[in-house]
Amino acid sequence: MTARNRSRAGDHRTRASRASKSTASDRFRELRRAQDETPEDRLLLATLRIRIPKGLWTGTFSRAHPSVNVEVLNRADVSKDVSVSDHWISGRPPGVWATEIASLPGILKVDSLAEVGDGSLYRITYQNPPIIYLYRDLGIPIQFPLRVQGGTIRWEVVARHSEFRAVLKYTEKADPNFQVVSIRRRPLRSHLPVLTDTQHQLLTQAMAAGYFAVPRGITLTDLARRLDRSKSAVSEAIAIIERKLLESALRPTSLTP
Repeated sequence: MTARNRSRAGDHRTRASRASKSTASDRFRELRRAQDETPEDRLLLATLRIRIPKGLWTGTFSRAHPSVNVEVLNRADVSKDVSVSDHWISGRPPGVWATEIASLPGILKVDSLAEVGDGSLYRITYQNPPIIYLYRDLGIPIQFPLRVQGGTIRWEVVARHSEFRAVLKYTEKADPNFQVVSIRRRPLRSHLPVLTDTQHQLLTQAMAAGYFAVPRGITLTDLARRLDRSKSAVSEAIAIIERKLLESALRPTSLTP
């Protein structure tokens, strides 16, 4: 390669880098503007790409194996400070990562469940990262699956204005250089059906326990036992919630941008 060609290649890389930074900066400004302009009767839906902070096992593991894909499928409380989640992790043979993950800080238990596609399902019990406490305090569900690769996580946020600001504030502290992948705004009435406080609480608890996860993270019997309610009562209540969700999704107003 001649000196002139090397110079041109260098200029091209510089322009591409500046364009990439400009795009990320523009999206961040758009996110800021969206949260400032969004009233409380609308939802913000944003997809963020965040560098996982040091000390969290997902960051340590995925940085050590940058080509490996990790999907967090659900989460349930074991105790106030401990969670359990099902993870799909690429790589063979089945259970190949179990020993390594079990040795990482914050990991309490790893069970290799089954081979699925080009990877395996693992049920991992771990100490809660700070984001769990934030979502718990805000009373909003985490959107699954969470996708992790190369030390970054793709995080979807669906929240009202005030809740979104709290999540964004945490994100900026965790990774000042986080990227905004997409932003949308929806009327609250078109995204959520009218649920009673009791129904909303049950929906949140069932989602947190992994009842709606694929594969399901908890059986109806175990969910009812955890909530100290009868199986029939929980089944009937969830059926009503699901009907409301379906009716809301089928309404034409649910497509309003």
